[in-house]
Amino acid sequence: MSLRFYDTSARQVREFTPIREGCASLYLCGATVQAPPHIGHIRSGVNFDILRRWLTHLGYEVTFCRNVTDIDDKIIKVAADEGVPWWQVSERNQRAFTWAYDSLGCLPPTVEPRATGHVPEMIELMQRLIDVGHAYPSEDGCGDVYFNVGSYSAYGELSNQRPDQLVEAADTDSGRDKRDPRDFALWKGAKPGEPTWDTPWGRGRPGWHLECSAMATKYLGPSFDIHGGGLDLVFPHHENEQAQSRAAGDGFARYWLHNGMLAVGGEKMSKSVGNSLRIPQMLEKVRAVELRYYLGQAHYRSTIDYSDAALQEAASAYQRIEGFLTRAVEVSGPVGHALDVPAEFAEALNDDLGVSQALAVVHGYVREGNTALASGSKERAAELATELRTMLDVLGLDPLSPQWASGDQGLSEVVDALVAVALEQRQAARGRKDYAAADAIRDQLIEAGVVVEDTPQGPRWDLRRG
Repeated sequence: MSLRFYDTSARQVREFTPIREGCASLYLCGATVQAPPHIGHIRSGVNFDILRRWLTHLGYEVTFCRNVTDIDDKIIKVAADEGVPWWQVSERNQRAFTWAYDSLGCLPPTVEPRATGHVPEMIELMQRLIDVGHAYPSEDGCGDVYFNVGSYSAYGELSNQRPDQLVEAADTDSGRDKRDPRDFALWKGAKPGEPTWDTPWGRGRPGWHLECSAMATKYLGPSFDIHGGGLDLVFPHHENEQAQSRAAGDGFARYWLHNGMLAVGGEKMSKSVGNSLRIPQMLEKVRAVELRYYLGQAHYRSTIDYSDAALQEAASAYQRIEGFLTRAVEVSGPVGHALDVPAEFAEALNDDLGVSQALAVVHGYVREGNTALASGSKERAAELATELRTMLDVLGLDPLSPQWASGDQGLSEVVDALVAVALEQRQAARGRKDYAAADAIRDQLIEAGVVVEDTPQGPRWDLRRG
């Protein structure tokens, strides 16, 4: 099966044909950094990290651009409420996003541009739009520049809306000098106390939609393959991006991919609602790799309704994978990677990135591997483990990869040595048939969070999860 995606613009699944053979260009709307990330934000990062890894596995040279919106109304408000400069709010929260992406195993983007670093590109795009009659500066000289929605007949195509049914764009103060209430701001004129940059039409700051068009085309070209983001961005953000870019003469994105939302109790997770779950809070419940499994396991276009029970189920599912690979290595020695993934795994991911079906294949291999171990077939277990590692590497979930296996090496060695001493004492007690002492040692280990499993190869231990 060839690689296919559901394209929001076409409202159907389309075969992926890149602009340049062997290359794939991907733009993802990244963070607006007015606050630290919650798991809804990082779900998008995990979804598109899996896409990026799968494209790479298929042999594409991937250029992945994920932007940072480091100036907007919300950032300015947070800064004013705290009495700190706007850039201080942006900087600390961008670091929080980077830490969260890294913690959950998202590969760094090829480039991660900030909006405030691309004002010259925005000015150039505005000038092009003004020159062809699709944008205009405000006549009162306040510095605003607007996109003329009525001048672009294809407006509404991405979000499947009729322009004559649209309400006023809510990205500027009412009463500003707009020709049409639907027109949206490309540039917002200066206001007291706000950061500003100089333009031919007056000082001010960027409009949200303009930023992404300028950054995407700077790094990926006037036409590129895939534009991604959350489903909540389809309108107005992505609609406006597409309109202003194509009105200026750029082909812009050929495929639009949107991930579903993450809800709590059926309500969209949102900082304003107060139901957001921050990453440090979640990592007190499960390990980072288990949180990644949870966020990535459902189809990227589906809605996830968060619950602690579902999170723990995902953690347990990952632990079954981890447990088999750990036992396989103990029995057979180190295992590497297969040359390719199984056909049914590839078919699942080629069909609009069907991760849930791909994980079903993964767990089928785990069950067969455990059967092989139970029957003493070390060779078969090792073979299954190598194929399993290749699949998990595509999903960013390989327990034996440096990302997840390293941890704090010094502390790990100390804990391993201490547990080994306790297990030797337990074995000695069992050898002299002092089972009460042996059980007491085991109970003490369990109380400390160490689970002991007696196997034909001797006792093995692991940290209790959940």
